[in-house]
Amino acid sequence: MSRFNLPDLYFLEKAPEQIESEMLFHVREKTGLTLQRADPRLKFLQAIAVFVSIERNKLEHGLRQNRLSYAEDDMLDHFGTENSTERLPSKYAGTTMAFILEEDRVDALPIHQGTRYLVGDIYFVTNETHVIPSGTHLFAVDATCELPGEIGNGFLPGEISTLVEPLPYVKSVQNTTITNGGADEESDDAYAERIRLAPESFSVAGPEGAYIYWAKAASQEIVDVKVDSTEEGVVDVYILMANGELPSAEDLALVEENLMNKETRPLTDRVLTKAATVVNYSVKVEYWISNKSATVASIIEKQVNQAFQDYLVWQRSKMGRDVDFSELIARLKQAGASRVSTSSPMFIEVGETEVAKEMTAEITFKGLSND
Repeated sequence: MSRFNLPDLYFLEKAPEQIESEMLFHVREKTGLTLQRADPRLKFLQAIAVFVSIERNKLEHGLRQNRLSYAEDDMLDHFGTENSTERLPSKYAGTTMAFILEEDRVDALPIHQGTRYLVGDIYFVTNETHVIPSGTHLFAVDATCELPGEIGNGFLPGEISTLVEPLPYVKSVQNTTITNGGADEESDDAYAERIRLAPESFSVAGPEGAYIYWAKAASQEIVDVKVDSTEEGVVDVYILMANGELPSAEDLALVEENLMNKETRPLTDRVLTKAATVVNYSVKVEYWISNKSATVASIIEKQVNQAFQDYLVWQRSKMGRDVDFSELIARLKQAGASRVSTSSPMFIEVGETEVAKEMTAEITFKGLSND
């Protein structure tokens, strides 16, 4: 499927039936023969037609890979290199680990780089070697997840409490901050969007697209960027993270560092990074399934519930996206609901630097209907 809302491209005829018809026409034209159904030569041509269809599908895939709207994996990396835009690599989650030590300790205690902590089957390791002097009973060190990606995110304070290799005088350890900062390698779609914006970055960040490019280059978790300027010389850059999450102070600082680079922005610009403003809304939906689909109602129910959750994520994943429940109703009906009812206001306007986020969201299956 094509990116950027562009129409799909088709280069070759790939249907085996059409290829067979073209081959038979060619045979009749050159030899005058009309092959009958039981003719072994017809069976041979049909087998060839299937092979040609497979090869044309492969060729069309290869041709599509030469378009940014279709390119994937290594081919997309080549596009990025040509546009001086490297794919953002995976990142490791981090946290702060606190050591609580015996009060009667008289010796200094080294905490070596690589000291490990376990949560579930995931290890975090100490970043640097530290020496805890005697008389200190509480000491903090930075630690990083051994595995890259989002797998290391989201452990709450106190969840990481197992010291893998015991140390003398240590009563207990625990993380004092939520683990965060881990990110999977930049996805093809997000990377393709940055490559598309790359020409905007060839000069300093003056055009709106250039600010968007450099902001997104800070983290693959950034899904939307809006740029505004209400004061001369001041540029406000609004950030929205994956799944509609608001950026943390660290996320905003990372973007600001990218944008305040004197090789990135005009010297006269002052860049302010901000989180999107949240517009809360509530949605309460009831739906019915047609009697005709009673035998598969449980399957449709799962599909509708999934479509509801997908809608909530879609709604909060872009700034300036108005809340229009006709979109939700259409999605639920496409998933199999025969009738949908909502008591919520059908439309809520959302500003360009705002994001709509559900405060409460309920969906109820009301049974079968005669629709």
